Amino acid sequence: MIIGTRGSALAKTQTNWVRKFIEEKLDAPVDVVVISTQGDRVTDRPLRELEGSGYFTKELEQALLERRVDIAVHSYKDMPSQSPQGLSLAAVSTREDVADLLIMRREAVTMPAEDFFLKPGAVVGTSAVRREAQLRALRPDLKTKDLRGNVPTRLTKLHNGEYDAILLASAGVRRLGIDMSEFRVERLEPSRFVPAPGQGALAIQMRTDDDKISLVKEAIHNETTFAATRMERRVQALFGGGCGLPLGVNASFEKGEWTLEGFWFSENTGAVRATVRGTDTDKLADELYHELNLSCQAEC
Repeated sequence: MIIGTRGSALAKTQTNWVRKFIEEKLDAPVDVVVISTQGDRVTDRPLRELEGSGYFTKELEQALLERRVDIAVHSYKDMPSQSPQGLSLAAVSTREDVADLLIMRREAVTMPAEDFFLKPGAVVGTSAVRREAQLRALRPDLKTKDLRGNVPTRLTKLHNGEYDAILLASAGVRRLGIDMSEFRVERLEPSRFVPAPGQGALAIQMRTDDDKISLVKEAIHNETTFAATRMERRVQALFGGGCGLPLGVNASFEKGEWTLEGFWFSENTGAVRATVRGTDTDKLADELYHELNLSCQAEC
């Protein structure tokens, strides 16, 4: 079998983790092929300015359809809501930490935690409209500046003083094991700073007609993660978009009950937050969508 992956250090680290489990299950070697995506190649513009969707997935999906690879490994938060015809979601991995990290130059930290740490007017690097919207809601005085590149590149830009702080997914930083002792690092509680749908999970995509789907699923799939991310991504799909929406959704399970928290931002109504609880995962996703949508019907 051949796995297709993006070329960043994080993508290759994640793919090698998947590769290990599949090799153990199949008792056979698995090769890895690096495929460049639009999102990797175009780094001089914000993602929101690129046409279409699937900036980090389209080329991998095309390689699957052309049978150049048998498996594609994606960060689940980067995947569009629908797979192309002929492809299926084979498995969803055990989830890493879902939270975002606020990584700050130490001299930029002048405020208490309840005021989001940063000095007035600080410049925060992010390429995600979701993060930008939540920053605007929490601290309107903060300035956002587009931030592209892989994780080490982004940290280098912070080190060089191009930003006072940057926002990164905790999962990627943890998987890479990067030493960040130079900076002040704060984990943002998901209930306060709501992560992207699917954040922290890996998605394994295969051709629908591949007879090894069931074996790959047995090797990788985590049902609890799948249930959580399925709810989150259903809300995303109901809003009609992919990872470019000012939308955060996070599902958690405790004592037999699901909690689904959401954030939505529109220019007309500002920030909208909602929380729903229950045991019916299909209904919860619809309920959260309607709660968030009540205040932004004109935009949605």
